[in-house]
Amino acid sequence: MAAITASMVAELRAKTDAPMMECKRALTEAEGDMAKAEEILRVKLGTKAGKAASRVTAEGVIAAHIEGNAGAIVEINSETDFVSKNESFIAMANGAAKLVAEHNPADLAALAALPYEQDGYGPTLEDVRKGLIGKIGENMSLRRFKRFAGTPLAHYLHGTRIGVVVEYEGDAVAAKDVAMHVAAMKPVALTSADVPAELVERERAVAAAKAAESGKPAEIVTKMVEGAIHKYLKEVSLADQVFVKAADGKQTVAQMLKDHKTTVKGFTLYIVGEGIEKKQDDFAAEVAAQVAAAKSAT
Repeated sequence: MAAITASMVAELRAKTDAPMMECKRALTEAEGDMAKAEEILRVKLGTKAGKAASRVTAEGVIAAHIEGNAGAIVEINSETDFVSKNESFIAMANGAAKLVAEHNPADLAALAALPYEQDGYGPTLEDVRKGLIGKIGENMSLRRFKRFAGTPLAHYLHGTRIGVVVEYEGDAVAAKDVAMHVAAMKPVALTSADVPAELVERERAVAAAKAAESGKPAEIVTKMVEGAIHKYLKEVSLADQVFVKAADGKQTVAQMLKDHKTTVKGFTLYIVGEGIEKKQDDFAAEVAAQVAAAKSAT
């Protein structure tokens, strides 16, 4: 039997885009015959990984892994909500979060190259990703991650679609409550001073346009705009938001944290597909186009 070398595996992988272990298995089955091995892979996996690569992945899961004062949060995307519920897909996301926490990769490429095996695929996370693409027939992508270290961490996952990690000092229960609050209320910054300037200016432009329509004097319009900005900042800054568990319906997050002698150093909120443009299929338009094409052909 012909020896299967690393260079043979690499060559077959380059031709087919199949996972490394699948290439090795195919070459072994084909007794080193490259053409036959490629045919075996085409039959087994088709060209799923290559074809899927161009498809939008706007669904997916958020996963987190916390060990002491080190942890990570990741987002891995899929094309459909159905695949985001697949056990193997979720396991890969959890595995990726653990890899980030333990190895602190510099970027997505470094994360993908880390050693990882699952469901018979490997030896890297990238090989597992491609293997699952071939198995399930749907594109999957590593989108983003963040690693944390040095301070106590609290986290909250709302199902698999929303994830929050809070960096804090003080009471662990209060920090966990803040993580849940962030998932529910989605603040954009810790305090009003931390709200990005571009968001403030965008809100100011909207408020100015609305105020101008009132027909009031310029000095009144100015006050209306400033009032709207003040309200906006209180609504989007964590410290100023009314705490979701406030018994009186008035206590702010800042007041709750002060009562528990707790300080939030930062928070990270991930929402599946946030910022990804999803393809919207217009079924009626598609049918109409098909009918028109059929008519023109007759």
